[in-house]
Amino acid sequence: MPEIPCKEITQKIIDSLKSKPAPKKILAAVLIGENPASISFLKQKEKIAKELGVDFRIYNFNDSPEKKLTDDKLRQEVGRIANQKPVGGIIIQLPLPKQFNGQYILNTIPPEKDVDVLGERALGAFYAGRGKVLPPAVGVIEEIIVYCGLRIADLRITVIGSGSLIGKPISIWLERKTAELIILNSKTKNIKEKLKDSDIIISGAGKTNLFSAEDVKENAVIIDFGYNPIEMSSEHGVMSKKINGDFDYSSLNTQNSSLSYTPTPGGTGPILVAKIIENFYKLNAL
Repeated sequence: MPEIPCKEITQKIIDSLKSKPAPKKILAAVLIGENPASISFLKQKEKIAKELGVDFRIYNFNDSPEKKLTDDKLRQEVGRIANQKPVGGIIIQLPLPKQFNGQYILNTIPPEKDVDVLGERALGAFYAGRGKVLPPAVGVIEEIIVYCGLRIADLRITVIGSGSLIGKPISIWLERKTAELIILNSKTKNIKEKLKDSDIIISGAGKTNLFSAEDVKENAVIIDFGYNPIEMSSEHGVMSKKINGDFDYSSLNTQNSSLSYTPTPGGTGPILVAKIIENFYKLNAL
């Protein structure tokens, strides 16, 4: 059961960036509220940025009722940050609180500074094959495919989930590259039966233990973007959190020892962060 060495892939990206001069621009990150998961993700991005000598700055906006932060006010603030000349890239940490229109806010980002490729102008360029950078999740898939030496033109690939961060951009990128592409979601009936013939399964459904090793073929490759925190209590009543993926890793002990997989946590997440920083470099290349 070969675990795909995601830490090694991540370090390779970072080492490659270290060989290049860091952009003399600010990588700005906008955080709305105090979501613990969002703060954790931003700290990962900040850590790699600082390791590379990138000027990484977090702009935190309180979304409390007292502040009355509306869509228009938030869009104005994001635009103010994004349009400053010293800023070379901007991240809006998702998910936004439910009261905000996410796409309306994301569309404020100029495409030449959109390291996540989430604004409509950057997305449109990507869909047309004219984007300067790939969406980070697509970059993760590309890195893993290259590492594993896979020829995707000959393979049957299943993508679970169609969200704007993972499933949708990956599916669009793959549709002209692979022999057969199947797109499912967590509500698809008999989902496990549909995985049996897939050579690669890419999952970003966000549903714990959605499928297991016994549901996939021998030698399948599992690329799991699922990040599902579950609260657990110890025998002393102390609460802690365990991070699960969409794939049931416990099934590896007894089933299908020949498949390859990304671990959770510490799998696709670190590569994704490294690809975001790499996009910042590409968008600000001299």
